Amino acid sequence: MDNAYKKQLKAVGHKLKPVVTIAGNGITKNIDAELNRALEDHELIKVRLSVPDRAVRKGLAEEICETHNAELVQRIGNIILIFRASQKPNPKLSNLLRVL
Repeated sequence: MDNAYKKQLKAVGHKLKPVVTIAGNGITKNIDAELNRALEDHELIKVRLSVPDRAVRKGLAEEICETHNAELVQRIGNIILIFRASQKPNPKLSNLLRVL
């Protein structure tokens, strides 16, 4: 992903609210399914990592991206913005098709 596209994604992501929150239990089966559904529907999502340790948050972000074949666009504090292109994006749900 080149920097110009990443910049566009950050601009779109600025207005988004986190759709998934990951707390002390980490990534469970239900959270994994919800992340997959959200990425398939919206393509670009924010995730809140409610974990106090910075190193654990970084590890969780990397694990999420690796598990779901997503790309980390931005990480600020306990919020990450991730992107995965959908094969058949729904124009009513996709954050990218509605904006770009």
